[in-house]
Amino acid sequence: MVPAAFGGAIKMTVDVLFFARIREQLGRSAWQVMADGQTIAALVDGWVAEHGDAWAVLQQADVRCALNQVIVSRDCIVHDGDELAFFPPVTGG
Repeated sequence: MVPAAFGGAIKMTVDVLFFARIREQLGRSAWQVMADGQTIAALVDGWVAEHGDAWAVLQQADVRCALNQVIVSRDCIVHDGDELAFFPPVTGG
């Protein structure tokens, strides 16, 4: 990879985790992706476009996302080394 100082693009690695019904629907619990400072929403939209309708589960309003173990909105930007997690709402009783 060519450093950005020499006209190349810097690619960032983000660890993505899936929990509960999302993990079951997507058939994976973890994934490592290359990202370039995009918002969570933009990443998800790209994954849905690339991988198909099953990934639309990540766009559902009740699905929560956490960035580095903190609940965040989908307009947050991911950075190199971040951990991004998706999970359905949790209920207790």
